[in-house]
Amino acid sequence: MTIEQGPYQVRFDWGLAGVEAVGADADVVVWVDAIATAPPPDLPPAASGAVIDVDVRTSAAAARWLLALQERLARRITIAVVAAGERRADGSSRYAVEDHLAAGSVISHLGALGIDATSPEAATAEAAYRHLGRALGHLVSAGVTGRAAAVRPVAFRVDEVLGAEAVVVRRPHSDAGSAAVSPG
Repeated sequence: MTIEQGPYQVRFDWGLAGVEAVGADADVVVWVDAIATAPPPDLPPAASGAVIDVDVRTSAAAARWLLALQERLARRITIAVVAAGERRADGSSRYAVEDHLAAGSVISHLGALGIDATSPEAATAEAAYRHLGRALGHLVSAGVTGRAAAVRPVAFRVDEVLGAEAVVVRRPHSDAGSAAVSPG
């Protein structure tokens, strides 16, 4: 199986197909769903990889958690950042601006910590967040999902002080041991 974006440490794609395309060999799949309208889906397992759930409020904490995992494993880890997207009533997928920006936020925070070997796809998501971040609350609340969920703009500020406890670890990394990975 060919892994798309394989040479890069930080990869980006969309939905369950994206998990398989960029995450099959990843150390961590970061499932990004800024406005969860349904429970997160079961994700196909990577060899030893962890799965964490992230939204825009926990993106900084997730980046610190990922750096701590990399330090604990004492090697460069691969990270598949996957935006959930939304399902239409007919079952088709829909682009979700909030997931794109939240994924870009994770990638931006990783870059600030020195994990910046990003694929072009990841760099583009990061650039969208970096250039539109000041309008994040408005863009999220004005998007299709935000309007449907009646999201208020203030709810989407990134909180830089959230700690590791803010990171939802759905599946731990098998090589990291049983102890929780903390941000240091």
